[in-house]
Amino acid sequence: MSNSSWARAVVELLTIDHVGHRGDGVAIEGSQSIFVPYALAGEMVEVDDVPGNHPDRRRLLRVVQASPERIEPFCPHFGVCGGCAIQHWATEPYRAWKRNIVVETLAQAKIAAEVAALIDAHGAGRRRITLHGRMGSHEVLKVGYAAAGSHDIIPVDRCPILDPALDGALEAAWATAEPLIATGKPLDIQVTATANGLDVDVRGSGPLPTPLVTALSRVAEQHRLARLTRHGELVLQRASPEIAIGKAKVVLPPGSFLQATVQGEEALAALVRAHCGRAKHIADLFCGVGPFALRLAEKARIAAFDSDTGAITALQKAAQSTPGLETDQGRAARSVPPPPGAAGAARLRRGGVRPAAPGRAGAGHPAGDEQGAGDRRGVLQRRNVCARREDPDRRRLQDRGRHAGRSVPPHAACRAGGAIRALTGRSDYR
Repeated sequence: MSNSSWARAVVELLTIDHVGHRGDGVAIEGSQSIFVPYALAGEMVEVDDVPGNHPDRRRLLRVVQASPERIEPFCPHFGVCGGCAIQHWATEPYRAWKRNIVVETLAQAKIAAEVAALIDAHGAGRRRITLHGRMGSHEVLKVGYAAAGSHDIIPVDRCPILDPALDGALEAAWATAEPLIATGKPLDIQVTATANGLDVDVRGSGPLPTPLVTALSRVAEQHRLARLTRHGELVLQRASPEIAIGKAKVVLPPGSFLQATVQGEEALAALVRAHCGRAKHIADLFCGVGPFALRLAEKARIAAFDSDTGAITALQKAAQSTPGLETDQGRAARSVPPPPGAAGAARLRRGGVRPAAPGRAGAGHPAGDEQGAGDRRGVLQRRNVCARREDPDRRRLQDRGRHAGRSVPPHAACRAGGAIRALTGRSDYR
């Protein structure tokens, strides 16, 4: 509650009612909800206004009365870097809160489903990150993560949620940004851990003159990168940037999407495989580079579809070079032009597989749930289940009863009204 209108200009005292779907503490002032990052339910906190036009948000100054569930964050950058939201919360209440997000979202969407307990899929840590390079004040280069709700960049020298396979990623990002900052453009540097080293893709620089391309090649050599690309175009490749998916070896397209952790991908794939059961013909819609399709192909015939041509090409090459994988009459993968719709479904009908309702455009984005249908045939889809709009996809899922008797484990990064996926991790990154 506010002490007075004058006091609010200096300091405001609030009592946090609950933690919202995005991890912010929520205080109730009359009919208004006020959001305070890094605050927990039951806490009394001192806050002040957030710069700009944000009447429903406050900045945490001090915790006057702490929750017994508050713990010490494990990262020294927590609260400044915008990468993590709730390292300050004890494990068990965190898990209950995360599961309840899915319970509430399903209830609002009028979907009846049992929601299982979270699966810890943090494993060794994140295997991919995107760092940002910007020129700060006094012409000083900053490379790191974007601060929460800001374009400011927080330079970091270490990140404890990363897989050891990303060792050297921060140093390589700094070295990559240094010659490019002369372009005066903001940079996004995606680094992915592969079996043969780091795969780095730089975005934002625009076309480069030959001297800068040469400088980037030297960076790739000095930091022993597997590959360095700029906007997907090859600068230098020292080794094949490949990952293992089941029995297959997939050479990643530049800037590929992957599940954040290896264990997360494996947990999802195990759930999908169990759900597909003994299906002999399976269509994987929006298959990405094949985290499900390549594993399922060890025991079933797969037709895989995606709107990302690079992902499809990588999946196709992996399937063709892996002995023992089943493909559907040579059609291991097909590119579905966005937006996916009748064309993708028609291909499935001609192939004899039950057609699926059109999904959303995009390849392998971390949003959706997975279903298999039938004893002999299955359709594997990613679907966005949103509680805030009437979605025909949601209604089809409910009407077909594909979740009957199945529990839906929640995603640790699930957001309010967002998608539901059978994955979780404890690192609190969003």
